[in-house]
Amino acid sequence: MKSNKKVPADTAKHDDEISLFHDAMQDVQPLNKSDKVIHEQKKTPPAFQYIVQEEPSILDDSLSDHISLELADGEEWSFLSPGVSRQTLRRLRRGYWGIQSHLDLHGLNRDEARLELISFLDACRNEGLRSVCIIHGKGLSSKNQAPVLKTRIGNWLAQRNDVLAFCQARPEDGGGGAVVVLLRATT
Repeated sequence: MKSNKKVPADTAKHDDEISLFHDAMQDVQPLNKSDKVIHEQKKTPPAFQYIVQEEPSILDDSLSDHISLELADGEEWSFLSPGVSRQTLRRLRRGYWGIQSHLDLHGLNRDEARLELISFLDACRNEGLRSVCIIHGKGLSSKNQAPVLKTRIGNWLAQRNDVLAFCQARPEDGGGGAVVVLLRATT
């Protein structure tokens, strides 16, 4: 005796797909066992990265005025921490990381600029900022019309462990009168 119940179209279509699959798979044979041994890869624990937060008074003394980075007039300059890829510097130059904060050091003397820079970088690190712009000026108001802070800023930045790289800012961000800094990510 046949039932007069209608099968829903979705169920009939599903049953057809299952039967087609079974028909397609009827001649399939399992692969022979291989003589290869598959070893589980041991996961090495991540190396811990310790970030020592020093007191500002210690940092004041740690940024030397000895100029170790030389810069010829009109030269575009950059810095890359050891172990950081050159691609990072290329990305920084192209503006890959948007500038998250600015520090303008116009009109400050060497000691004032150093303190402002330390405070600014510490605050940026605490806020988790990665890319910042430091405006040091082009020196147009100085006696020799040469940048007074430019080489000092570069030297101070190169001494900091939280600075991965820096380069001259793009023209729209200050050009030769500013530097863009990439800071180490905080964890």
